[in-house]
Amino acid sequence: ELERPGAFCTAASQRKYLDLGIYTLPIPSMALAMLNELLIEDPSPPLLFYQVSKTAQLDTLHYQSCVMQSVFAHFPEILFIHRTYNPRGKVLYTFLVDGPRVQLEDHLTRAVCFAIPAKEDGEGLAQMFQVFKKFNPAWERVCTILVDPHFLPLPTLAMEFPAAEVLLSAFHICKFLQGKFYQLSLDQPMERVLLTSLQSTMCSATAGNLRKLHTLLSTCIPPAQLPELHSHWLLNDRIWLAHRWRSQAESSRYFQGLEVATCILSEFFGTTPSVEKGLTALLRYMQHNSGDQASFSLGLSPQSNHAPSDVGPRSPKVEQLVEAQIQHSLNAICTGPAAQLCLGELAVVRKSMHLIGSGSEKVNIQILEDTHRVQPQPPASCSCYFNQAFHLPCRHILAMLSARHQVLQPDMLPAQWMAGCAASFSDILGSTWSESLDKHLAVALLTEEVGQLLQHCSQEEFERRYNTLRELADSWIGPYEQVQL
Repeated sequence: ELERPGAFCTAASQRKYLDLGIYTLPIPSMALAMLNELLIEDPSPPLLFYQVSKTAQLDTLHYQSCVMQSVFAHFPEILFIHRTYNPRGKVLYTFLVDGPRVQLEDHLTRAVCFAIPAKEDGEGLAQMFQVFKKFNPAWERVCTILVDPHFLPLPTLAMEFPAAEVLLSAFHICKFLQGKFYQLSLDQPMERVLLTSLQSTMCSATAGNLRKLHTLLSTCIPPAQLPELHSHWLLNDRIWLAHRWRSQAESSRYFQGLEVATCILSEFFGTTPSVEKGLTALLRYMQHNSGDQASFSLGLSPQSNHAPSDVGPRSPKVEQLVEAQIQHSLNAICTGPAAQLCLGELAVVRKSMHLIGSGSEKVNIQILEDTHRVQPQPPASCSCYFNQAFHLPCRHILAMLSARHQVLQPDMLPAQWMAGCAASFSDILGSTWSESLDKHLAVALLTEEVGQLLQHCSQEEFERRYNTLRELADSWIGPYEQVQL
């Protein structure tokens, strides 16, 4: 299936690869041209191992910058693994360092490796972990590996890291339970109680607080649905010992930092069908936002001899946290295809959003385009084509939620797009497209755009444009029938 392996590296690095048993070839222009261009700009060439398929598409990748290698060498004891899927079905494994000694709190400065396996089976993951170990001699000092609840190939992980204990991470358990709360479609007061209790428990994960949350779930969740929540995880003390050492403030910053980090990963890799484009955007972001912070933060480790700087790590932005919550609510409530469409709209919102004005009944939203009217009352609606055609939350509805620091609620979504209903994009497209609606929306949008142009031009320009429209209308309908423009 694989055509050839290869790596971008200097001559000195190439000898190092050969010593590791990794053979290098020039990067194929079709698969990694953009990635190659980005890496050439890096003054310190990173470690990069890749394989391409017979169609010259990226199949396997392992990336580590010099800063990432240094961070892992300093803090190898606890590894945190997060997975991000893209629309093509490829998965990005992000390895992050964790634990009491790690003082890296700024978004992705904890990341020490990006890897894409050929497949998420035993063979593909074994190769990914073996490459990681060859690049990082400190892997033998890994004591604990934190994973998400859906991580199935645990035997492969245990075989490649025999001395490490594999545990569910507190962060992923928290995100899992949040998603389940949204899916249950509970009434808002009950949902708010559960989310608030979950948040406070995660920030103070004592045995007593975990038992209280377990009891609350047993009381509030219908018995038939309770097994889906795996509430027994709350009583597994070994899971929480790996998290309990943090103070309440440290726990809050920890969860916020990981929330932002996973949001950034999803924004660049999870919403882009092209693996190469998604990786290029992510690595460019890392070069411009994370490298200096990580290098600086290494000076704050307990074993460092450098004096700390007066400048501390930046706090996660409220906007990014809100967007992360919106994204999570989309994934939790919508079907997979519907969530992918809406995440594409959310990506536009992230680039530029401007709240024009609001009232009690309507909200006007503009995103570097024509103004549209949003009806926020459930089910939310908008005058734009996307919402009228698909009846899904569009970029304007998502922009309204972001501006109000809110998330998507189940009653804002039509029943046919709730999780578990539609199976594919063809279900969405086939059941919602209407030729008459398509024509009506096209005419309505053009009419509104022409009206805006006529209202905001000078009198002289108005006369010229009006006469042009008058001639056009007469040529279509006939000069003898009065047509109102």
